[in-house]
Amino acid sequence: MSIDHKHATIVGAGVAGLTAADLLAGWGVNVTLFEKTPFLGGHAIQLNCKAADACVKCGACVAEDKLLRATRQAKVEIHTGTQIETISGRRPYRVAYRTHSPLVNADQCNGCGICFHKCPVPGAILQGMAPRVGPYVAIRRDLCRYFDNAACTLCRDACPQDAIHLSSQAQSGGLQTDAIVVTTGFAPYNPSRKPYGYDRFPNVLTSLDAERLLREQPMIKRPSDGRTARRVAFIQCVGSRDVQLGHPWCSKICCGSSLRMARLIQSRQKEAQITFFYIDVQTFGKDFQRFFRNARENITMIRAIPGDILRTDTDELEVVYFDPDAKASKEAWFDVVVLSVGLIPSAGNDHMARILDWTTDESGFMPLHGSERYPAPPGIYTAGAATGPMTIAESVSSAEKTVFDMVQYLAAG
Repeated sequence: MSIDHKHATIVGAGVAGLTAADLLAGWGVNVTLFEKTPFLGGHAIQLNCKAADACVKCGACVAEDKLLRATRQAKVEIHTGTQIETISGRRPYRVAYRTHSPLVNADQCNGCGICFHKCPVPGAILQGMAPRVGPYVAIRRDLCRYFDNAACTLCRDACPQDAIHLSSQAQSGGLQTDAIVVTTGFAPYNPSRKPYGYDRFPNVLTSLDAERLLREQPMIKRPSDGRTARRVAFIQCVGSRDVQLGHPWCSKICCGSSLRMARLIQSRQKEAQITFFYIDVQTFGKDFQRFFRNARENITMIRAIPGDILRTDTDELEVVYFDPDAKASKEAWFDVVVLSVGLIPSAGNDHMARILDWTTDESGFMPLHGSERYPAPPGIYTAGAATGPMTIAESVSSAEKTVFDMVQYLAAG
C-alpha cells in the first residue's frame, strides 16, 4: 500500500507521541509533531535509571531511545512551544496553531548554565532533561521580568553564546493533514491539598521531585539543609484510588517506580532505612515476585496510608498513621518523605476534545479511538496515557497499535 504522500499530525511529544512519529515516518508518512512545552519527552524523559547492579526494567532508557529515534527521522517536523488553536474540515483536516518563538536558540545554547545563576527569579529558567537533544534551557514568559516592561535582561547580557533572544514573537501557522493522533499524556497530581505538608515542608517531595534529584546527584539529600537522608518514607496512592477526589483509578506506575527507587537509594546509601506505606502493591514485570521478595527483606512495609505529616522542632518529619495490626495510631520519624503522586488527566485532553468536537470520558481521559460509547471523528486517534494511566511499556504498545490502525485508515484512501 502506498501512503508516502499522506500526512499525519501528532499532538503531544511524550513517549506515545514520539513512538507514533517514528513508526509513521517509517511507513513513509509525513509527520508534524506538536508539543506545547519547550521540551520533548514528556514526564518520562525526566525519569532516572534505577538500575543498581542490573537492569530493573524501569523504562527510563526507553524514553530516551524513542526521543532520539523520532528526532532523527527526516519525515518528522517538530514544533515545540506550540498550541493547537483550531481543527476544522474533514479529511483533510485543517489545523491552525500558534508557536511561541523560543527565547533560547537551541542551536546556539551550549548548556553552560550561566543564565541559571544570573536569573533573579527562581523557576523562571527551566532545564531540559533530554540528553543530546536540545534545547538545554527555556525561559518561562510568565515569570521572566523582561516581560514586565523589559525590566530585566541579566540572562541575555551574560550569555556567552548570544543564544537568548527575549524579543522573539509568537507566530501563527496552519497545515492540512489526513489523520490526527492525540497523545497529550497525563498530569501528575498536585498533593498540596493533602495533609502532608507539600509546598510547606521542603523535605516532602513528590516522586517526580525525587526522580530529578537522583538524576542530579547519587544520594537523596534533604532540600532544607543538604544533608544526606538516612530515613526515607514512600507514601503510595497520593491522588489516586481516592473516591473523594474523584480519582478512583489505580495509577499503575507508582508501586513499581517507588520500590525500584527505594532499592536504588539503598544500593547507593548502605545505611538508608526505607519505609513503604501502601494499600496493596500493583504487580509489575515478569520478575515481580523475586523483586518484591527481595524488597520486603530490605524495606519496612507498612500496609497503611498516613493521615498526617508534621514537622518537628528538630526539622524531622513526623508521619502519623493507623496501624491495622495494633489497631492503634502510631508515629514514625523521617528525614525525607516521597509522595507517589497519581496520574490524572492532562489539561490538554479538554482542549483537544473541545476543538475536535469530541468528548472526554467520565474520568477526564480521552476515549480510545475505537470506543463505541465515545465514537471518534473519522481519522482521529488516541494513544498513551491520554487515554488513562499507563506504564512506559504500555504507552509504547498503545502507540504501536494506534499506528497500525492509522496506516490501515490512510491506505484505505
